[in-house]
Amino acid sequence: MKTALTGIKPSGQPHLGNYLGMIRPALALAQSYRCLYFIADYHALTTLHRGDELRLHTREVAATWLALGLDPERTLLYRQSDVPEVTELAWILSCFTAKGLLDRAHAYKDALAQQREVSAGLYTYPVLMAADILAFGADAVPVGRDQKQHLEMCRDIAQRFNHAYGDLLVVPDALIQEEVETIPGLDGRKMSKSYGNTIPLFLPAPALRKLVMRIQTDSTPVEEPKQPETASVFQLYRQFVGAPAAEPLAERLRAGGTGWAAAKQALVEAIEAALGGARAHYDELMRDTARLEAVLRRGAGRARDLAAPRMERIRRAIGVR
Repeated sequence: MKTALTGIKPSGQPHLGNYLGMIRPALALAQSYRCLYFIADYHALTTLHRGDELRLHTREVAATWLALGLDPERTLLYRQSDVPEVTELAWILSCFTAKGLLDRAHAYKDALAQQREVSAGLYTYPVLMAADILAFGADAVPVGRDQKQHLEMCRDIAQRFNHAYGDLLVVPDALIQEEVETIPGLDGRKMSKSYGNTIPLFLPAPALRKLVMRIQTDSTPVEEPKQPETASVFQLYRQFVGAPAAEPLAERLRAGGTGWAAAKQALVEAIEAALGGARAHYDELMRDTARLEAVLRRGAGRARDLAAPRMERIRRAIGVR
């Protein structure tokens, strides 16, 4: 069975965009791939500089995966920082990565365009990302179209290394998730922690309803026809229930007589149906720090068992053994 790998950065509380865009599709991969899921805490250091917050968000991500059905006995769940082979490989790979390649990275170019300070960590982010993948010989990585560059850079780095030392690294393929649309946030922009427009995954029902009612909509009167496809609230609803099941609501909105408040209530109910049952499990896990730590440590041990033989071959090849 081929191996697929994916990670999530613990830079904030997991939200609906994380679930719909990455977590739900990633969990589905376990039906056809041997899956590795990791919490990218070192990646989070590019933006998060408080240790207590990083520890909290790491626990939140771990509890989210488990509450949503990840079975740590069948798949690997681990914390990036618990696998030192990854950071060791990142340095080795950085010696085979052209500066021109890093100059083309979207995150770096965006930071320059916004005149933000660029740390060495942000600049070399693609190298650590490549090490996350290449340390385990992953055959495939699920990505959206906007993330395809990450895999292209990883492939380029792996090919440069293999050209020097032989085929020691598996060159991974991108699993393009075409069916996953951009997930809109409260203000209509892409749901993102950096925009402050997210809907946390496991809000209590009253808080969830209050937040959903804040989703921006136009001022079309209730009795007038509406265009559901352009509305964030309907796009989110369709993501949860599927296009066929969403069509009756779309028809009512197009016909007039149904307002955006009704659409928002339908979204609240759809979220509750999908995630309400997992909320209690998540809350229980968040209260049991020792249990979460045990799962992550056990996963890290299994991950290191996978990475260690490959790293030993790499060390011998480059001459440090």
